[in-house]
Amino acid sequence: MPNVTTNRIHQHHLLTGVLGVALTRDAQTAYVACLDGVHQVRVADGAVTSIGQHESYASGIVLREEAAELITAGYDGKLQWHDVRAPRTIRQIDAHDFWSWRLALSQDLRRVATSTGQYLAGSYDYQPADASEPTVKVYDAATGELLRAVTLRPPVQAVALSADGQFVAAGNLMGDLSVWSVDSGERLAEWNTEAFTGWGIIKSHCFIGGIYDLKFSPDGNELYATGMGPMRDPMAGNGKQTWQRFAWRADSPKLVKEFKGGEGLMETLAFHPSGDYFVMGGRLRGGNWNVAVFETESGELVHSLNTKCRVTEAVFSHDGQLLVLAGAQGQPQPKEGKYGHFGRFDVFEFAVTST
Repeated sequence: MPNVTTNRIHQHHLLTGVLGVALTRDAQTAYVACLDGVHQVRVADGAVTSIGQHESYASGIVLREEAAELITAGYDGKLQWHDVRAPRTIRQIDAHDFWSWRLALSQDLRRVATSTGQYLAGSYDYQPADASEPTVKVYDAATGELLRAVTLRPPVQAVALSADGQFVAAGNLMGDLSVWSVDSGERLAEWNTEAFTGWGIIKSHCFIGGIYDLKFSPDGNELYATGMGPMRDPMAGNGKQTWQRFAWRADSPKLVKEFKGGEGLMETLAFHPSGDYFVMGGRLRGGNWNVAVFETESGELVHSLNTKCRVTEAVFSHDGQLLVLAGAQGQPQPKEGKYGHFGRFDVFEFAVTST
């Protein structure tokens, strides 16, 4: 069994919570999507420079480094392209009528996907109403041209692109998952998992939870989903820390492996550049950790840590030697009319040794 270790070398406090992170190839600069806008963060000392702003929270961010461009998404439903050299916003697209929940970039940097959808009761049993617009859209990352628009029952809280941008996957509140061909628009696979959705019978009567992040495996043949297991009290947040791994190309998509740990909402998945490990992170409700490292092949948990804050995004450096964990830690009460910084940006050394 490999020995995985992490060692925190930087902790930066940002003004507001972080919902997305993009890291340069040399890992010296990060770009963050925050509640108060889009910013550049110098990794070594945490110095912050403003890049741009959405009309509401900035919810997602990806980097096309060779083009010196950022693409961001927001709760205003817009996608923005930013020139990081100026810095200035060079393009804005009205992608959705509601929030952009997630933003994903293909590994070849050619395509970017965004998901949306509002949970409105569509029946007496509180099943979500049908979508009023396409809930998944894929754009040309260089030009902003809309390449594909497809629909999954809202709200679609997770979206992923395969490394070559040929496939887009989405997951929603109800545990529905689908994979489409971006070029043809054909739905290649669809299935449902009950592992992430609960029905609130205490305090709120509604569906809760859902799939919060998706990632294709490095070879593109499997799809990983994460979130929180079913719970009965929407205010408790005590569903199991959960991930599932599916063989989506099978005639009938099948569950290959799954993990259920302590209690808390898991919000992010990230693969190590080697493909040998992946990280799941989120918030801790009950248990010992809110971030865990798993061996990809076996699915075994090989390392864990408690960051003592909510983790919304995990990102590995290009060389795999650093792990960035970003999020928030409870907005403090104002002092003398000023609010304290509650955004968190932590940098860890990541090492694997043989035992």
